[in-house]
Amino acid sequence: MSTSSTVDRAFAAALYETGETALDTGASLLASDPAADTELDRRGQEFVAAAWRRGWQPADVVRIVRRELDDLHVLLAAALIRAQAPGDVPRGRRWNGQLADLPADAPPRTDRFSYATAALELYRLLLRLPALEALDETRGAAPGETGGEARMLTRIRALLAKAEATGFPEEAEALSAKAQELMARHSVDEALLAARAPSPDTPGACRIGVEPPYEEAKAVLLDAVARANRCRAVWNEPLGFSTVVGFETDLEAVELLHTSLLVQATTAMTKAEAAQRAGGRKRTKTFRQAFLAAYAHRIGTRLAAAAETQVTGELLPVLASREVAVTGRLERMFPETTTTRLRGVRDAEGWTQGAQAADRARVRHRPPLR
Repeated sequence: MSTSSTVDRAFAAALYETGETALDTGASLLASDPAADTELDRRGQEFVAAAWRRGWQPADVVRIVRRELDDLHVLLAAALIRAQAPGDVPRGRRWNGQLADLPADAPPRTDRFSYATAALELYRLLLRLPALEALDETRGAAPGETGGEARMLTRIRALLAKAEATGFPEEAEALSAKAQELMARHSVDEALLAARAPSPDTPGACRIGVEPPYEEAKAVLLDAVARANRCRAVWNEPLGFSTVVGFETDLEAVELLHTSLLVQATTAMTKAEAAQRAGGRKRTKTFRQAFLAAYAHRIGTRLAAAAETQVTGELLPVLASREVAVTGRLERMFPETTTTRLRGVRDAEGWTQGAQAADRARVRHRPPLR
């Protein structure tokens, strides 16, 4: 029996059937034929390439795999993405930064059956990924551009996600403190950021993860940051990200400021919870939800007021033209959108503490536009 035939039979059993024994049947076929491993990997790379054609990017795939499966599947996906990259078309700076930020650990080789099961579970997910809006990431990176800043922001967001997920207050505080330290070290002069290269003639787009829990408040915060930087954000709740549309230097400013504000929010929230615990109140979901909702709302008010002070009269025609371009790109990418409101905000103390934290937050802006 050829290795291709083994893989075909395993796929027919496991990827296109939904019965209780489908995965076991496919994994058994693969486990019994070690010679099929190379073909299995090649087919996995084809699934990755198909995901790119449907508009997905490396960070998107890693994000959805982490949400739907587990760490082994994330490592398998990262290995496939790296293996597929040399045969891919030239990509842009953000894409290259996402490749560089993939988990570096090799997938552990357990018994053949367990490994084959994990591979088939991953391929099932990749096969069923829906089409996403194209982000035009096929342009080569400009000379001197690197993915260092994108990698640092991804690392900071990962620390925040761990801080929110842990059930141990001391660990949450340590993780958020580490994120704060990295953010301070990563501090970027936005004037230099804007001077790095001229803006392209047309707006672009990028995706920023909006992870649970409390993703509604995080999406509101990102939307506020985007609008203050002359961008627009559209939240995809089921897939855990927002697409931000704008000119390149504005997109970079949104990524930086949004991450900074998340770090500050998480740090302030862990301190507020510590005070609540000292007063005899246990850590609660409602407190955090209200805290982040108030924080996002108040930050939005502050950013909107600050943005108005940056515009001088002679710039109004230029900015109006750019706004039309951004809106046009947004409407072509997302012809149908709906609005949403924050739900389930019931904790008055959390709301008060969140609003106060937003008033204390450092909101960094570029120098006034000239």
